[in-house]
Amino acid sequence: MCGSDPVESCSKNSDTQVSSIVLGPASSVQIPVPDEDAFGDHGDSASLGALNPAYSNSSIPQSSGGLSEEHFTTYLDENNAVLEEKHSCFSFRKLWVFTGPGLLMSVVDPGNIECDLQSGALAGFKLLWVLLLATIVGVLLQTLAARLGVVTGLHLAEVCYRQYPRVPRILLWLMVELAIIGVDMQEVIGSAIAINLLSAGRIPLWGGVLITIADTFAFLFLDNYGLRKLEAFFGFIFTVMALTFGYEYVTVKPSQTQVLKGMFLPSCSGCRTPQIMQAVAIVGAIIMPHNIYLHSALVKSRHIDRAKRQEVREANKYFFIDCCIALFVSFIINTCVISVFAEAFFEKTNEQVVAVCKNSSSPHTHLFPDDNSTLAVDIYKGGVVLGCYFGPAALYIWAVGILAAGQSSTVTGTYSGQFVMEGFLNLKWSRFARVSLTRSIAIIPALLVAVFQDMEHLTGLNDILNVLQSLQLPFALIPILTYTSLRPVMSEFANGLGLRIVGGIVVLIICSINMYFVVVYVQDVGHMVLYVVAAVVSVAYLSFVFYLGWQCFIALGMSFLDSGHTRL
Repeated sequence: MCGSDPVESCSKNSDTQVSSIVLGPASSVQIPVPDEDAFGDHGDSASLGALNPAYSNSSIPQSSGGLSEEHFTTYLDENNAVLEEKHSCFSFRKLWVFTGPGLLMSVVDPGNIECDLQSGALAGFKLLWVLLLATIVGVLLQTLAARLGVVTGLHLAEVCYRQYPRVPRILLWLMVELAIIGVDMQEVIGSAIAINLLSAGRIPLWGGVLITIADTFAFLFLDNYGLRKLEAFFGFIFTVMALTFGYEYVTVKPSQTQVLKGMFLPSCSGCRTPQIMQAVAIVGAIIMPHNIYLHSALVKSRHIDRAKRQEVREANKYFFIDCCIALFVSFIINTCVISVFAEAFFEKTNEQVVAVCKNSSSPHTHLFPDDNSTLAVDIYKGGVVLGCYFGPAALYIWAVGILAAGQSSTVTGTYSGQFVMEGFLNLKWSRFARVSLTRSIAIIPALLVAVFQDMEHLTGLNDILNVLQSLQLPFALIPILTYTSLRPVMSEFANGLGLRIVGGIVVLIICSINMYFVVVYVQDVGHMVLYVVAAVVSVAYLSFVFYLGWQCFIALGMSFLDSGHTRL
């Protein structure tokens, strides 16, 4: 048996005491954890016995984290070494070694930009506080994701594979895959629009969609240059986005007073359903579910001796700093976009825009009806209007920023899809085969809309996909909160009482919002057949969320909810 250290790793030749932590019906899949005596009596109601009184110990060789006997190469095999230094409170050299995973998970994709500009144009500065709160919650969730990967050596999909029974596990995988395909579609749409703008309309939308196929597979060759090169590439993309959207901010010159007021004084006076939907979309755009799975996998790229608690604590600290820096940059970019459209286009009418576009001799004047209705913008029209008001440079710089956002989401979608498939299904596909499948699923509907419909229908897909991201959020948020709250999984690094309370409140709020919009959506369906279909799908969705939430609250300490251990 291994030593008593809760995070100690065993050698390949030794037998490891493992316990089965099964959520729901019994499962034959087990996760290696230290034996119960290693933890002592912590008085934690979410112990092994509280979750499943029938758990038992068995001796099996400990896996080094692989999910199959066959070695499968990913760029995480690079396993960057951490500098050996004397213990200190902080080291910039070590921070540099741990910097990188935060950049990849905090990507600002075209759907995110679409959500930002819609928020600014529809609600002005009123939703900036929602952006701030969503970013703070994102820091919390991404920190938990990184901690899970550091402490256990497994990413979230691998833990779910070992913990959930087969049917919930497959359903969870399908939901996460749906979120990834949604992000892929947003990347395709955003990149195609950016290419169309940069080419002054010479490259049609369908041509831009086809070009995104080539750039996807081109980025796969980044694997050949190592992980640090990939992280450096993301640093470059982030710099491009910060410069382009920062340029728009400086050009438009939003009121700093209104920016600060909207950010730190929560209110939404006069907000109706469209503004509330945008607030929900902001949450889904900032806290993207697939990035939680991705971050828990990326932290495995640093070599950490889990037998040494100090190394684990140190890794958690530096990954937290990396996460905060990356999400702060992402927050600044999102703030710039919301503020630009809030200052320049909030409560503007189409008539005003047409007059300005005619004066600037814009070739895109026909996009806007010459009436007194409120201006409606999207990624494409947003760039056009910027060009009318602030010159062609603003239009082209906007397009460069959108293209950079699209390329960043290409890579994160590819790798998160890889880890999710490998983790949930214990299935090893080559990255080329996996990307061919998911990218085809994403490109085909976008291509059909680009060929047979107009720009407005193509950009309208982004609104639907942003709401989809919000609906998929519980399928990442609930599992990460569940497993980081379990002492048998996380040992002394399990969530404390305060964090579990905060996490539980966040789960309740997000799930309640999603339930509200599911009910509203079903009520708005006009046709009886569609109503029945939507109602059935909604009941299935809410039932699955309830199941995951039920197991989560057991893990948070409410063991009386466990049918096997009911407490009055």
